[in-house]
Amino acid sequence: MMQFGYFTLSDNHYADNQRSANQFVADITAEALYADQLGMHSAWIGEHHFNSLGVLSCPDLVLSYIAARTKHIRLAPAVTVLPLHHPIRVAEQWSTLDLLSDGRVDFAIGRGYDRREYEPFNVSFDDNQGIFEEGLEVVQKLWAAEERISHHGKYWKFDDAIIDPRPLQSPHPPIWIGAASEHSIQRAAGKGYNLLLDQFSDSAQIGGRFAWFRKCVLETGAAFDPMRVGVTRAFHLTSSEAETREALAHHQHVLSNNRRLSSNPNESGSLIYRPPVASGDPDDTWLIGTPEQVVRRLHSLKTRGIEYVLLLDTMGDSEGARLNPPTADTPLL
Repeated sequence: MMQFGYFTLSDNHYADNQRSANQFVADITAEALYADQLGMHSAWIGEHHFNSLGVLSCPDLVLSYIAARTKHIRLAPAVTVLPLHHPIRVAEQWSTLDLLSDGRVDFAIGRGYDRREYEPFNVSFDDNQGIFEEGLEVVQKLWAAEERISHHGKYWKFDDAIIDPRPLQSPHPPIWIGAASEHSIQRAAGKGYNLLLDQFSDSAQIGGRFAWFRKCVLETGAAFDPMRVGVTRAFHLTSSEAETREALAHHQHVLSNNRRLSSNPNESGSLIYRPPVASGDPDDTWLIGTPEQVVRRLHSLKTRGIEYVLLLDTMGDSEGARLNPPTADTPLL
C-alpha cells in the first residue's frame, strides 16, 4: 500500500501570491497540519536563504511548532543544508526535535545548490562536499556517543562534547540522502542511509535507481524496506484539462523563475548554480492533472517498486490536495 508525504519547498513565491511572509509561514504550517489530518505519512519542509523564492530559513523551528500540534505525522527538513551549520548545533537541534515529537523525526540532509547561500555564512561552496561529509560524520558520532568526545578534522575541531539527551530514536533518526548516480546510491546504501529521488525523472528512470539501491542494500546483508526510498513528485489535482494546463504553466513558471534567479548578473550566460530540469517522459513525471491522470502516473511508479511518494505542492496552498487527496487507501495503489 502506497504511503504519501507532504513536501513543501519554500519556493512558492509569496510575492506572486500576494501574501505576506507571515502568511506564507502560516500556510506552510496549515498544510502540514492538514496532511496529518489526512493520515499522510510525513511532512517535509525546505531550507533556503537569501533569495526571493519565499525562503524559509529555519525548518527546525517550524517543525517543532507542528510537532506540538500533531500526533502521528513524521517530520523532516528537505533538506538541512549541512555545510552551512556547525554539526554540534545540528545534532543538538534535531535530537531535541526528536524528543519533542516522540521520535517522529526523519533527518534529511544535503549540500544545497546555490553558491549565494554559502557566501554570507563565510562557507566555501567549492569545499562543500568535504564539509558535508565531515559534518555528517560528526553528527553521527555525537548521536552515538555515551561519553564526551573530541574531534579534530579538516573543517571541524572541538573537545569534550556530548549530546545529552540523545535522540529518542535509536541509534538515531533515519538519515535521508538525495542521490541519482549509481556511485552515490551505492554509497548511501553502504552507509545505511535512506534514499531521496528527484521530481524531474520519469518512472522508468526512478525505477532503475530504486532497483540499484535495493540491490546495493541487499548486498550489505540488510533487509530491504521500500519505505527507505522516497520519490518526490510535483503535485496538484485539477478537475478539467483547462485547470491542468493552468497548473502546469504555473509549475513551469516557478521552475523557470528559479533558473532565472540563479543567473549571475555580472556574467552573461553564467549560472551560479544549475537547477535540474526534467529529462524523461513529461507525461510520466509530474503528478499535475485530474485524479485519473494522477492515479495512472502513481500506478506507473508502483509497478517499479515505489511505495513512498512525497507530494510537492506546486501552487503554494493546500487547495489542490483538498479536491481528492491520495492516501494509503487510494484505489489501484
